[in-house]
Amino acid sequence: MSAALLTVEDLVLDFRTRSGMVHVLDGISLSLGRGEILGVVGESGSGKSVLAYAMMGLLDPAAQIPRGGIRFAGRDMLTESERSLAETRGREIAMIFQSPRTALNPIRRIGAQVQDVLLRHANISKKEARRRAIEALARVRIPDPERRFDAYPFELSGGLCQRVMIAMAMACDPYLLIADEPTTGLDVTTQAVVMDLIREQVRSANASVVLITHDLALAGEYCDRIAVMHAGHIVEIGTTETLLSTPRHPYTTRLIGATPGGHARIEDLASIPGSLPDLRRDLPPCRFIERCDRRLERCAVEKLPSVNLGPDHRVRCWNPL
Repeated sequence: MSAALLTVEDLVLDFRTRSGMVHVLDGISLSLGRGEILGVVGESGSGKSVLAYAMMGLLDPAAQIPRGGIRFAGRDMLTESERSLAETRGREIAMIFQSPRTALNPIRRIGAQVQDVLLRHANISKKEARRRAIEALARVRIPDPERRFDAYPFELSGGLCQRVMIAMAMACDPYLLIADEPTTGLDVTTQAVVMDLIREQVRSANASVVLITHDLALAGEYCDRIAVMHAGHIVEIGTTETLLSTPRHPYTTRLIGATPGGHARIEDLASIPGSLPDLRRDLPPCRFIERCDRRLERCAVEKLPSVNLGPDHRVRCWNPL
């Protein structure tokens, strides 16, 4: 793998709430190489979006990080000032949010919103920013970008709004793009168009991508590597081919079995028993233990090991398959 652009090491993140501490992330470690697309997959509520916001430095004041680190391009993101982070966001790191209709300002024209990013980070005139904003809209294949520059979000379809979000994110050619569920609410055809655009944009700019998704099939098609999350743990990480062909964590195997694909009948799809644990409780070292048919006594009391299974394939389990 190429030199790491982003490194997350042993990250622990909690939230203070009225009902106590919520232990959202526990010992998250991963790295992202330049030009690489990394998928982070798992059920809703597994901590994927919180991890994305931590990478961006967009955490709520109630968040606490008692341990761990996040380094981007050699800089410690957890000790950077808010002013420095504001300069980095949009210019070096950009994010595509889950719902474009809520992420876009409904009372401002879409072209002006793309233009804002360029005026904030590119140090150019308003006239040049307009020209480049129209060019950015054209790059994501929005028809008639000069006319659509003056459109409001409610005048566009969900797919076109998502293209506007991609244009905003890629306007300043960032090194890192974080795409948080970028195809949520889109039909299958539009999903493919949006993902092809993201891949095309980042490849042309030699950028790296963290793709946050619950859709394992989507990650399998577009990602170089995949990290599987469950209840704030990365339980398995490896190259896409290795992880999908020889999964070793019990959760990964069940996730693959529950993913629609080449199954002849819907009855062939396997369900994952149980549900995610309550993160407000004191949890055992393995947070999958109550749902796992391979659990051992030590899973409840001993810290989970990080087992290297081969080049760039790691599992966090006492009893991998």
